[in-house]
Amino acid sequence: MKMKMFRVIVSFLGVCVCCLTVYMFFGYEDSVAVEDETPVVASFTVSPEVPSFIRFCGKEIDLTRYNVHEGMDRELSSFAYLHSSTMLLIKRANRYFPVIEPILKANGIPDDFKYLAVIESLLDPRATSPARAAGMWQFLESTGKQYGLRVTATVDERRHVAKSTEAACKYLNEAYGKYGDWLTVASSYNAGMGRISGQIEKQQETSVLNLYLVEETTRYPYRMLAIKLIFEHPYKYGFILKPENLYRPIHCQEIMVDRDIPDLVDFARQYDITYRDLKDFNPWLKDTKLVTGGGKYEVLIPYKNALYYHSPNSYVHDKRWVVD
Repeated sequence: MKMKMFRVIVSFLGVCVCCLTVYMFFGYEDSVAVEDETPVVASFTVSPEVPSFIRFCGKEIDLTRYNVHEGMDRELSSFAYLHSSTMLLIKRANRYFPVIEPILKANGIPDDFKYLAVIESLLDPRATSPARAAGMWQFLESTGKQYGLRVTATVDERRHVAKSTEAACKYLNEAYGKYGDWLTVASSYNAGMGRISGQIEKQQETSVLNLYLVEETTRYPYRMLAIKLIFEHPYKYGFILKPENLYRPIHCQEIMVDRDIPDLVDFARQYDITYRDLKDFNPWLKDTKLVTGGGKYEVLIPYKNALYYHSPNSYVHDKRWVVD
């Protein structure tokens, strides 16, 4: 009897060991599977939502057609995850939009076209493209001269923020007179009116978004629309800034010059600023001297106390850019 009981206990223990082994084996497999799915990065990448429409220059643009939705998705994703570059654009806009916006308004250009300057030059008046387009609005030398900008051995007004914006307005108004549609105007700024007009006629298409164009021009309007969305809703797309993070406008005195300046270093010292200060606030000065050629130029001299961040920036051009 005792032997029989012993055999029953041994059998029971054997079954328990087998069950435990099986459980541990499958439990291990499950734990490995779970471990394989455990995130190993510090953050997640979430695809930004593409809205069904966007308003541009007062007109509602449908974003639901496949090529339009996907084109917008590409540029929105790009700007949303180019974190440092996109954040820098918002910081710079706090300094340059107060200059650009009144000029657009005075010339009858919709305010949304300030975003064209953003995608053209990243709001850098010194920007130069491989094709040698220059300035905030990226004019070629010939085109800049065509719209009233002076380009000489010592002067390049393509890099003058206010004057180049005036020139851009002339182009934009001329193009709008031709097309009557601001999005088509924006595309023509990249490709030229001749090319856009030719493709509209050739492809028998009225919407520039549905034209078959080279990749750069195809992407161009979507880049403009995407950066508009992010600038208007930065927090939604992951950009958190405070007023002190933005670049404040630096106030300057305006000096009218109608004579040659043989040495800009000496000229800067006369106003107790550095040569670099002079070039930073007047990027249109190309050389170490200024030859006026009988013309007059307005030189900006920054106020010395405005050059320092003794106190945090408190100027916020657009309240949507910052969080409390």
